[in-house]
Amino acid sequence: MMEGIELNDELKKELVLFVRNEIGPIAAPDIIHWAPGLPKTRSGKIMRRILRKIAANESDQLGDTSTLADPSVVESLKSTYDQMNS
Repeated sequence: MMEGIELNDELKKELVLFVRNEIGPIAAPDIIHWAPGLPKTRSGKIMRRILRKIAANESDQLGDTSTLADPSVVESLKSTYDQMNS
């Protein structure tokens, strides 16, 4: 997220409404997970496999993460996911 932006319920509602209007109701997200970044490789590709594992609560089975550009992003995603689900 951009610095200086307050992450709150109002912003979540705006985001859901935006997706609903631009793409359609089928694409409106049920859950929004604020994150400082995404797990990307050094070449900039998003490692969707890691996102799926965290979302499925299988963060102990992430597999090879040696190509991550910033491994701290994964730890941040895991901790905020755990906070959301506790």
